Amino acid sequence: MNFKTRVTELLNIKYPIIQGGLAYIAYSDLAAAVSNAGGLGQITAMSLGSPEELRKEIQKVKTLTDKPFGVNFAIGQHGRRFEHMVEAAIKEDVPVISVTGGNPKGVLDLIEGHNIKSLVLVAAKRQAQKAEELGADAVMVVGQEGGGHLGRSDIGTIVLTPEVVDNVSIPVISSGGIVDGRGLMAALSLGAEGIEMGTRFLATKECVDAHDRYKQAILDAEEDSTVVIKRSIGAPARALRNSWTDKILEIEKQNKGYESLKDYISGTANKRFIYEGDKEGGFGWAGQSSVRINDIPSVEELIQHIVREAEDITNKWK
Repeated sequence: MNFKTRVTELLNIKYPIIQGGLAYIAYSDLAAAVSNAGGLGQITAMSLGSPEELRKEIQKVKTLTDKPFGVNFAIGQHGRRFEHMVEAAIKEDVPVISVTGGNPKGVLDLIEGHNIKSLVLVAAKRQAQKAEELGADAVMVVGQEGGGHLGRSDIGTIVLTPEVVDNVSIPVISSGGIVDGRGLMAALSLGAEGIEMGTRFLATKECVDAHDRYKQAILDAEEDSTVVIKRSIGAPARALRNSWTDKILEIEKQNKGYESLKDYISGTANKRFIYEGDKEGGFGWAGQSSVRINDIPSVEELIQHIVREAEDITNKWK
């Protein structure tokens, strides 16, 4: 099967498969493994403490792969300025920068004139159109099924993807609920030219920063094992359901506001779950696709399985 699309040509990758930013988890080992397997791996920038830490992580990726990789900037989610971090990435000549969680203009302005491809995560048609107007090279469209931070509406990937495809001219990458070759083929049939996966890459051997209990919680998930928290403060995000998220939802029902929520939704609470495996003393992001994840392969094994499954589907309908 020929996997050549505008996304593979834009990013100079073999397969149109992109690893999501994954706050506190997407570092050099995972990013390099995805890139070496033919996709686009990414480092999460804003989870690092300084530009120097980011530069070291970028340099480490370069020792592990000679393939293209990206640096993800989750702006607006960490309450930090991002300019100095973007400048560090520019100095390291990174080939791709992606922007999630906020207005991408500041980042796109900084990289203008540099040989850096830009991807912007959107959750609505208008956001996609605006990203194109601002100069993004491609948009990643996340539906309500996705893990982590989402759009404020409840539009699913299967509806949102073709709606965005029909209203922008730049390539569209589909995200949310995709874990396998069937998801890849579905996205391509909807007009997307690639997929982004977050939760699926969490449950891989090279995702070394994720605790085994976090990965096991994903493997154990059922259809209703995730919930959307933080709706009440205008920042909805999907996480694995546990007693901690139940408490968050209880506080939200009482409309107590951010001050009552902040300790429960903090990065510290997130890290207790994902780093220490404290399943009831914190929370972990995950998408509805968790129910479709049943193993922890290497990244190479995962991507080859996706490719073979996609090829089998193609051959079935010839």
